[in-house]
Amino acid sequence: MARVGLTPDRLVRAGAELADEIGFDQVTASELARRFGVKVASLYSHVRNTQDLRTRIALFALEEMADRAADAVAGRAGKDALVAFANVYRDYEREHPGRAAAARMPLDPGTAAASAGPRHAQMTRAILRGYDLTEPDATHAVRLLGSVFHGYSSLESAGGFRHSAPDSEETWNRILDALDSLLRNWPTEPTS
Repeated sequence: MARVGLTPDRLVRAGAELADEIGFDQVTASELARRFGVKVASLYSHVRNTQDLRTRIALFALEEMADRAADAVAGRAGKDALVAFANVYRDYEREHPGRAAAARMPLDPGTAAASAGPRHAQMTRAILRGYDLTEPDATHAVRLLGSVFHGYSSLESAGGFRHSAPDSEETWNRILDALDSLLRNWPTEPTS
């Protein structure tokens, strides 16, 4: 409806804010319509359904994270780039837990290929060039880094380290030191 100024972009941004507020899994077209004070049918000229809305939020989050990561790693190399890149993921999870969850949503292959997901992989691979990894080790390392960044950030966001010592910040820094060391000393594949 023109009176509330609904556009696909406005709905996605509002959906992303809603995800941060109530959790990505709770975002529905019905809930978003309630927030705008309109009927669900008013949204359907802009998004097809809840799944389409969630996919658009995921794409928005991936793009937002990729932009932040690109800014963070620009002009950096080696451990400095690794730490800057890792901190983008952790900070994004802290600031936008719903959007971070959206960014982990499985996408169909065509949508994934057209998303900012490949930018994340390209930036990770660019960082790894400073560690002289070749294939298939570079792919293994991309998967390792994504798992550590997303895993630690998700656990921390859920309160997993709140009541234990040492401080989670100290652990995070130790993890980044360990990753840097691992990448500099990547194990060679055993010979047969």
